[in-house]
Amino acid sequence: MTKMRGTLSFGWILGVCMAASVSPLAAQHRHEHARSPYAGEQERDIAALSPQDVAMLEEGEGMGMAKAAELNHFPGPAHVLDMADALGLSAEQRAGVQRLLESMRERAIARGAEVLAEERRLNDMFRQGTASAEAVEASTLKLGTLYGELRGIHLTAHVETRLLLEPEQAAKYDRLRGYDAAVPRPGSR
Repeated sequence: MTKMRGTLSFGWILGVCMAASVSPLAAQHRHEHARSPYAGEQERDIAALSPQDVAMLEEGEGMGMAKAAELNHFPGPAHVLDMADALGLSAEQRAGVQRLLESMRERAIARGAEVLAEERRLNDMFRQGTASAEAVEASTLKLGTLYGELRGIHLTAHVETRLLLEPEQAAKYDRLRGYDAAVPRPGSR
């Protein structure tokens, strides 16, 4: 019985030691999870947008909005112009793609300004403590429409760019961009 008591005592002591060493780790682990990955972002002009996001909206950049086109064989005008020589664009094609790019950027910058204004308005509702369910719903619905229109601007530019290229140029674009050439192109089966 003495031997058993000694074993239990050692096991109990070992358990207490282990619990004592794990407890600070568990508390630290809980504390790490309490810290938000957003910490520090609350000082942004628009909390939901990084400075890079704001700059891209101001400059009419795509922000990945046209991936559905880009990754499905509808080249983007900016990239086509960057690769104009490699694609063998004619002077007429270059001029057409340049006009598309300029029109897209102009429209995207205008819509981006509207997005930023509404994002700022939504942010300010929360910052000032005046947010209501109705106001938030109205603002987010407006933002949904604006983002949808902005995405449409970028996607449409890809569609229009594709129409200016010969099938061989579009295929070469895909190869140069590193996209799988084995995937069927629009209109092929």
